[in-house]
Amino acid sequence: MRMRRLLRHAAALHWRTRMLFPRSTLDAIQEAIARAERAHAGEIRFAVETALPPRRIIGEIDPRTRALEVFSELRVWDTEHNNGVLIYVLVADRGVEIVADRGLVARVASAEWEAVCRMMEEHFRAGRFKAGSIAGVDAVGGLLARHFPAAIPNQAAAGNELPDQPTLL
Repeated sequence: MRMRRLLRHAAALHWRTRMLFPRSTLDAIQEAIARAERAHAGEIRFAVETALPPRRIIGEIDPRTRALEVFSELRVWDTEHNNGVLIYVLVADRGVEIVADRGLVARVASAEWEAVCRMMEEHFRAGRFKAGSIAGVDAVGGLLARHFPAAIPNQAAAGNELPDQPTLL
């Protein structure tokens, strides 16, 4: 299993990720995040990584662990209400992980985050990367709106705490 994964990551090329997530798709994701964030006081980040280096595969890092690292690297945890969410796509593993900050962990069941991941992966398997990404952002936005509606005190002072642009790692 590890050898198959190692080969899959070695064969994953950045130009392919650029084909799956062209500028128009990245712009649409950014617009979806901005639109979703008008309905809640949370913050959404979207990151796409083509593959992991061989040493990380040999070290058996899984997509969830990598998503937690990216959550920290992108400082998604650094929001006033601890309500940042990372949507992480690892192209080589064909997987999606969602990491929510501590302000959401007790409020949103892990099964709800998992459902969003599986829905996005279903879109991706069908080659609908733009539609799947936007559907994922909308679903996460809905969960945030339920628990952190836009009427939170001091929201205007906080403003947009994290960039809306997707990140290609």
